[in-house]
Amino acid sequence: MRFTLKFAIWCSTALAAQPGMYDVKSFGATGRMSDDARSAIQKAIDAAAAAGGGMVYFPPGAYVSGTLRLRSHVRLHLEAGATLFAAKGDAAFDKDSLLWGEDLENVTLEGRGTIDGQAEYEWKLNDIDDRYIKENELLMKSLGLPLRRPFPKGRPGEKFPKLLVLVRCKDVRITGLTFQRSRSWTIHPYACEHLVIDGVRIFSSLKEAVWADGIDPDGCKDVRIANSTIETGDDAIVFYSANIYGPPLPCENITVTNCRLSSASSAIKFCDGNMNCVRRVTIDNVVITDSNRGLAFMVFDGGYVSDVAISNMTIECRRFDWFWWGDGDPIHFNVKRRSEIHDQAPKPGEPKAGSIRNVLIQNVIARGQGTSRINGHPDQWLEGITFDKVRLMVSTDPASPLQKTVNAVEMRWARNVKMRDVEIVLGEPRPPKFRNALRTEDVQDLSMQGFRGSPVELVRTEKSTSP
Repeated sequence: MRFTLKFAIWCSTALAAQPGMYDVKSFGATGRMSDDARSAIQKAIDAAAAAGGGMVYFPPGAYVSGTLRLRSHVRLHLEAGATLFAAKGDAAFDKDSLLWGEDLENVTLEGRGTIDGQAEYEWKLNDIDDRYIKENELLMKSLGLPLRRPFPKGRPGEKFPKLLVLVRCKDVRITGLTFQRSRSWTIHPYACEHLVIDGVRIFSSLKEAVWADGIDPDGCKDVRIANSTIETGDDAIVFYSANIYGPPLPCENITVTNCRLSSASSAIKFCDGNMNCVRRVTIDNVVITDSNRGLAFMVFDGGYVSDVAISNMTIECRRFDWFWWGDGDPIHFNVKRRSEIHDQAPKPGEPKAGSIRNVLIQNVIARGQGTSRINGHPDQWLEGITFDKVRLMVSTDPASPLQKTVNAVEMRWARNVKMRDVEIVLGEPRPPKFRNALRTEDVQDLSMQGFRGSPVELVRTEKSTSP
């Protein structure tokens, strides 16, 4: 035992002593939770960058810091037993993240250590108008049930920093690390190219962690997410094409493989904040467990989703608390204009309804409690959606006050839809209001081969025509 410990210490010391290694303790970090390590860590990063590149090494210990600016050609290596904590309070953050990188090349974050946002939550009465949960809110109110929900703990107006933001960076690798308790989105790359996220673990409270998304690529291209486990209060993986850090760009050429995901919202989401497009995405060998929603395709800001292949997946959904988006539904398609979400007239300059087209969902076994809604828009129908070898089992939770399921699958405003070897099974306990395995309305060119499930209701509204 003594020999093993001494050998481990020797290996750690030898690694930190190699040329091109910049041990943060050599720059003044103590590794004690009570001390501010920000200045020391930044000096180590800057020294590595000034030398043309190198590894910034975190030996085992606790390092508390505010915003750290990453540099090109610098690797951050957190040793097993090393934890980088986000400081509490506003003063330490001059950017909206713990780790910030902008216009960089060849950036690496690696190791077996942990990056911890120290998020805390408090439960209080809801004071925000969230139209996505309005139906749940009104239902809870009518039943006389409490409308308390969690919010990140802090002073009014306090920042809730993300753990990692990368803006316009190229050749990025994030491997091996654990990211936990983020106060906002965990990993948010914008306009990045050649991004690899492999073997990471992301954790936040499934009960409380509102806004703590897992990975949110925004306007990025050539992205690979693999071999990772994500359990988040908010969405686990979200594809954006938004204007948070610059103009909305295509989010494209993306693969997600061999991951296990859980979310109190959506496990995989093609985000409503899509102002340009999300396209050419493949998702394979993914296990979704304990999620409020499985797959979500949502376009509210005029963009489009196209050329998506999803295969070899298991999905397990249940209803979470009333304030989360989702209804224990395995699959969700939704196209709206932003004004329609808020029941308002279209605003000047508001884009027309976006679109979703050419989506394949294949070899999927799914269990859920809510209706899987496959909805386009009256002005922009879904186009070219295929379900192949999909088995969907629908049951309910009698203890939940949010039971609304009437149909297992509802589809509207879609054309050129194929359902091959699709089976819908009604499980126990049976949803109390259940009527149909499948109900369609305003669907053109629907092909059903080997479909199993009943009853089926196909409705055509006379006044509605395909755009």
